Amino acid sequence: MSRPRYVDLARGILDHQILDSEGRRCGNVDDLELDMDSGEVTALLVGPRYWPGRVHGPIGRLLARLAGGGGRRVPWSEVESVTSAVILRCEAGEVGLGRGDDRARKWVEWIPGS
Repeated sequence: MSRPRYVDLARGILDHQILDSEGRRCGNVDDLELDMDSGEVTALLVGPRYWPGRVHGPIGRLLARLAGGGGRRVPWSEVESVTSAVILRCEAGEVGLGRGDDRARKWVEWIPGS
């Protein structure tokens, strides 16, 4: 009988880059939604709305407010795999991701290797 495999969620998923089914970067995992009964991950939480939970106090609230405070919930069923990135089964737009990366892209695309 094989031993159950445990994953340290804080190290294994949080802050990981999210890639859509086309390989497009579309954000980072800011928090996770868990089912408290089963202990399973039910969704990825993405966006500044979830920053205050990780950066406590007024600094987290200020950063979230400056960034617009929006957030997206991506159902775990949309996750294809987790490697050095979280890879989705769908395109970014289908789950409301990628808009911030689209805005940032125009500012950094001139940097070599970006």
